[in-house]
Amino acid sequence: MNSAETAVTAMAEPHFPPAFMQRQYEFAAHIRAPHTHPAPADVEDRRMAIYRELFYNNVEGFLSSSFPVLRTLMDDATWHALARDFFARHHCHSPLFLEIPREFLNYLEQERAERPGDPPFLRELAHYEWVELALSIAETDAPETAGEDGDLLAGAPLLSPLAWPLSYRFPVHRISPEFQPQIAGDAPTYLLVYRDRNDEVGFMELNAVSARLFSLLQEQPQRSGSEALHTIVAELEHPHPKAVLDGGLAIMEQWRERGVILGTRC
Repeated sequence: MNSAETAVTAMAEPHFPPAFMQRQYEFAAHIRAPHTHPAPADVEDRRMAIYRELFYNNVEGFLSSSFPVLRTLMDDATWHALARDFFARHHCHSPLFLEIPREFLNYLEQERAERPGDPPFLRELAHYEWVELALSIAETDAPETAGEDGDLLAGAPLLSPLAWPLSYRFPVHRISPEFQPQIAGDAPTYLLVYRDRNDEVGFMELNAVSARLFSLLQEQPQRSGSEALHTIVAELEHPHPKAVLDGGLAIMEQWRERGVILGTRC
């Protein structure tokens, strides 16, 4: 048989994975969704139950600790239905446990359609809670500064790479079992989540002007603080530029105190 005939024959013959791989697929499918995928026929259910509980409980426990507010908003049945659906349907792209919250967020944003009973802020709250974990484990090299005490108006303020500006339709930082808004606010909620010099994660709420100031400093790193604030004065057509400059300097000093601004750029 020549090479062409061999290729045609190979294409015509169905390809099945080895028996041990088929057994692994059956085993994994049952652990993921035991109600829809039967266990391998020759494995005692008592033994399978150990794996079913171990795998699910590990993942569910990590989700509960990573999304504590979201967990408190749901009764046990609703929460476990959500966690089970994620466990059964989502295919993670990382073997690391610390990546599970990011995978869960991907599942919420890309795979799980809205369902009756879902709070309207579900995805935004999950994202906000994920940010806290992501910042706590983020690795980055500290950029060089010309000094922590540099002039923030004359110099170019250097933002920490561990300060992340966020914008949401709902005030996610205030959501709790006692406060669950059903309608988005008239204006966005601006938050700045950061990791300080002691590696503690904190947040502060911004208004539209301070959010714009952070955006200007982030978009054009070489811009001086004074230039950024004069841009805001022009955009607002503010009649008292000095008030904007004084207020903006006070905000930047507060950011420097909290480690959001590291100093001025070299």
